[in-house]
Amino acid sequence: MTQAQLGARTSVEVADCKALVLVPLGATEQHGPHLPLDTDTRVAVEVATRAAGRVEALVAPSIGYGASGEHEGFAGTISIGSDVLRDLLVEYGRSACRWASRILFVNGHGGNVAALSEAVVRLRYEGRDAAWFACAPANGDAHAGHTETSMLLSFAPMAVDASAVVVGVSAPLPEIIDDLRRGGVAAISPTGVLGDPTTANAVDGAQIMAQLVQELVDASARWEPSDTGRVR
Repeated sequence: MTQAQLGARTSVEVADCKALVLVPLGATEQHGPHLPLDTDTRVAVEVATRAAGRVEALVAPSIGYGASGEHEGFAGTISIGSDVLRDLLVEYGRSACRWASRILFVNGHGGNVAALSEAVVRLRYEGRDAAWFACAPANGDAHAGHTETSMLLSFAPMAVDASAVVVGVSAPLPEIIDDLRRGGVAAISPTGVLGDPTTANAVDGAQIMAQLVQELVDASARWEPSDTGRVR
């Protein structure tokens, strides 16, 4: 996959770039006692890299910080906030689009969506062909549960501490969203887990990842950004 990595190319090789540039966007935030802080970034990078092997695309170095204020009750979380993230993405797009014809932010963290939407809408208004894609599995649990744990078990099993897996709060998100907004994840779940990672397995994770990659490939081919700049 080295040939698909933007960081491994030279300036001469990417001059007048016609390929789609995929930009993995994640976060550095708690994912319970069993998953690494860079879980969202790992997922975004993996999905983008696999998709790049099936379409004409380059994978840019990942952006590993996002809007993670709801997780700041836990050590290790580093949030740059929605406003800063929005501005960062706008400047990123302005700069990248000086040589790249099209860029797609591949987002692995739900908390980034507001900033992403605002930034991409601005970039498109300015005439830059940018969009964003969400690594959001259908029917997935909220955070560090079955879904994310299964995904990591499928492609980075050594990153999962199986001895530390515990059941988290499994109430539907609509039931806890008000408390979550007021007090963050720590107010809802002392472990930081929203879901049940004890049922996670690599087979489910591989299926989830394959679906996300296919969705990204299809979205890249259709290239129909919505009013918020999202492709799906």
